[in-house]
Amino acid sequence: MYFIVFILGITIGSFLNVCIYRIPREESIAFPASHCTNCGYKLKPYDLIPIFSYIALRGRCRKCSEKISIIYPLIELLNGIIYVIIFHFYGVSISTIFLSIFSSLLIVISAIDFKTMEIYTSTTVFGLVLAVIYIILASYFNEINYKDKLLGGLVGFLIIFLIVKISRGMGEGDYEIAGLCGLFLGLKLVLVALFLGIVIGGIVASIILILKLKGRKAEIAFGPYIAIGTFISMILGDRILQIYLAFFA
Repeated sequence: MYFIVFILGITIGSFLNVCIYRIPREESIAFPASHCTNCGYKLKPYDLIPIFSYIALRGRCRKCSEKISIIYPLIELLNGIIYVIIFHFYGVSISTIFLSIFSSLLIVISAIDFKTMEIYTSTTVFGLVLAVIYIILASYFNEINYKDKLLGGLVGFLIIFLIVKISRGMGEGDYEIAGLCGLFLGLKLVLVALFLGIVIGGIVASIILILKLKGRKAEIAFGPYIAIGTFISMILGDRILQIYLAFFA
């Protein structure tokens, strides 16, 4: 099962690369078929095997030998690993399916935000629809408490909304992401996720400033750090809360 889940993950990861490339360009994610962005060569099925095709082609286009970014196989590998981890902790369940899909969405949002400093409405709308379906199905089968998820969505949204309006240190799209994360995590876990995201983001921003990689007024994408905090909370959030209560309660 772990192998099957991993293969499914890297296969979907290949599609995520298409989304990451085309969404900022406002292109269809379905048409045209995958092709080399340099020479237009239409990729054959054997050119599209996740990770393995990249290795076989030595990271270059089969026709024009243009170098292919290593980001592509890394996204595929990351998605496969995340799917396996979620399956390990949640087993065969509705939550496994929807949390996996949501994690893939966070990869897309994070990669686009990192490259363009933009969060696109099409991704957040898809996330909202996904969250609604998840809450309805999972609550029907008694996997979750829908009130907790809705409250998590509201609180996650409001926390980052207030930070954005008061400090203007984040973008408006960040509170949309936080709201989505709350719908999937619930109240307690979204608080853990946002705390971790803010801490990790702060550490990275400090390192960037210390190394003078960017100026003090330069924008830094915060979406990826919310995503990292969300995934950690998704897997270890309850344990983190237990440790916190054991030390400070």
